[in-house]
Amino acid sequence: MADLLWDDVSCFFDPDLMGPLPDVRVPHCSVEDWQAVLDLVESRGWKRRYSEGETVLPAPRAESVLSRAADAEWPNLRVWPDAEVQVIFRFQDEEVIDFDVDLRELQGQERLDAFCGFLRELGRRLGKPVLMDPEGDHGHPVLGFDPPSDRVVLLAEPPAM
Repeated sequence: MADLLWDDVSCFFDPDLMGPLPDVRVPHCSVEDWQAVLDLVESRGWKRRYSEGETVLPAPRAESVLSRAADAEWPNLRVWPDAEVQVIFRFQDEEVIDFDVDLRELQGQERLDAFCGFLRELGRRLGKPVLMDPEGDHGHPVLGFDPPSDRVVLLAEPPAM
């Protein structure tokens, strides 16, 4: 059974309403949590590409990428947990695991299920909530993985149409 039904949540996947790249985050993290994400990506065999600036490199240990010099090239890790769904981890802050998704890739029940599956795997591995906010609107999550219920749930009411 699906965590969320497309007809119930499609408004939260509207790029015009939410911004095309909503912010997805796991608060209250550590270097060890970041490493757990890197280990999850590796163990699941998901297609991935780590880069610093324009240079593609092998994925480093979390401690290394999070302790880079302030003037170093900006790192990111692109992960495809599904052939049609890409997430981009930014390594901006040791205490918050953050990544973007492109809502244009998350249209329809099948893609929603793939995205929810990714949020579940990430949340289970970390034992923490994974929250999705509208682009640039941190602190107002609309949905996320809820560890006690072990599923992705709505955290906001859909706007009245």
